[in-house]
Amino acid sequence: MATVLLAEDDTAIAQPLARALEREGYEVVVRTDGVSALQAALSGNVDLLVLDLGLPRADGLEVARRLRAAGSALPVLMLTARRDEVDFVVGLDAGADDYVGKPFRLAELLARVRALLRRRYSADLAASGVRLELASHRAYCDGEEVHLTNKEYALLRLLLEHAGDVVTRQDAAEHVWGDPEMAGSKTLDMHISWLRRKLGDPAQAPRKLVTVRGVGFRFERG
Repeated sequence: MATVLLAEDDTAIAQPLARALEREGYEVVVRTDGVSALQAALSGNVDLLVLDLGLPRADGLEVARRLRAAGSALPVLMLTARRDEVDFVVGLDAGADDYVGKPFRLAELLARVRALLRRRYSADLAASGVRLELASHRAYCDGEEVHLTNKEYALLRLLLEHAGDVVTRQDAAEHVWGDPEMAGSKTLDMHISWLRRKLGDPAQAPRKLVTVRGVGFRFERG
């Protein structure tokens, strides 16, 4: 079951839209301001963000920009009451994948949601014998299924999306926990350690998951 994050402060829109999404089989998380929406989007526990442009505390453009700056590839469907083509272009440039203008037809919005989710789950992620099946939310190592917590899965997904490159501690903290201050915590190191253990990563070289001291972590392409 895919989880849709709906960031909309107008209850007259949010409530019926959330019910419609739930009828389609999605789990729905509703946030009514930009700051809490960004935190939820960076948690690693949602599959799609339906983002209103006119949110309080931080508007939709700011949320989209900060989401992309944090390295998140979460699909974003932007809702906007503005009809000017320039505004749509600005939204896409900020990091939105698609947009729907208000007032929208529910059937069209749901079709765009389905399209973005299909695109998101069109391919698996794999490196060094480790594979994530994005559609089923399952992880495998050398053909054997590995059971991960939500945070472990989100962290491994981030590492595999950037396999061969260094993922900084701050990027990992922001993407998985939505809190850059977690970068210096032992919680991040503990999750890396648990991942290594579950993936059977040896204590000596060659390793799948490498610590780049003082910077972050790199998952080898293999």
